[in-house]
Amino acid sequence: MHVITDITDLRPFTGVAFVPTMGALHAGHRSLIREAASSGLPVLVSIFVNPMQFAPHEDLDSYPRTLEQDLDAIREDGGAAVFVPSVETIYPPNETLWSPPLPTVATEPKLEDAHRPHFFGGVCAVVARLFDLTRPAVSFFGEKDWQQLKVIEAMASAHTDRWGAMQIVGVPTVREPDGLALSSRNVHLSDEGRRRGLSLCRALRAANDLSDAAAESAMMEILLDSDLVVDYAVVRDSGSLLQPQNDRSKRALIAATLDGVRLIDNAAVG
Repeated sequence: MHVITDITDLRPFTGVAFVPTMGALHAGHRSLIREAASSGLPVLVSIFVNPMQFAPHEDLDSYPRTLEQDLDAIREDGGAAVFVPSVETIYPPNETLWSPPLPTVATEPKLEDAHRPHFFGGVCAVVARLFDLTRPAVSFFGEKDWQQLKVIEAMASAHTDRWGAMQIVGVPTVREPDGLALSSRNVHLSDEGRRRGLSLCRALRAANDLSDAAAESAMMEILLDSDLVVDYAVVRDSGSLLQPQNDRSKRALIAATLDGVRLIDNAAVG
């Protein structure tokens, strides 16, 4: 398996199956790599902790970094190459990079865009830069970050002149046996925090058979009963993430904080 730090060494790995990550790989990331490997294309994984998607008060410095374990996992799951760029490689100090305009799904739903207003600007900037450098045929993203997945889909669709017919594939959320969605930040939860964190998947299950307003009320009650600080617990159109339409698929989405750790989760409802 090739470990690449220089842009020029990426040239043999264009037109591949691409899995962008921030490292600290868990079973959810590994499911993306295995799904990419099943495409029959060589798999390129990137590991880059993107400073642009962290606000000053967020956990950039404490974000887990486990490079050697990550490389072992990627090798085991079928990766052909790993791109581990420096910040200067992604954001050259003396170069003005193209920054894609944010699609409406990144600015109008008032979900992550309201609570982390810096976030999607950073996500789109780094993913666009990685797409420019790697030129993949297909790229894989987890469904746990549902709004992010929709943003990347919209960005790729809007710029086929730049990236051609590149396909974006969403891969279902991987969960612990107790139902907690896997996240690199879960390592910061106490045992008690993990138990309280299960209220997210309980809330999503409760929302499934209720009307939209009743579902949102039920989710909020379950989360507050576990003393979580809730950013949102809503039912939205699964594509636009705006208010749901009767004839379209719907998604319940939650973001909440406990023990100083912000958790997100989502599920199809209805």
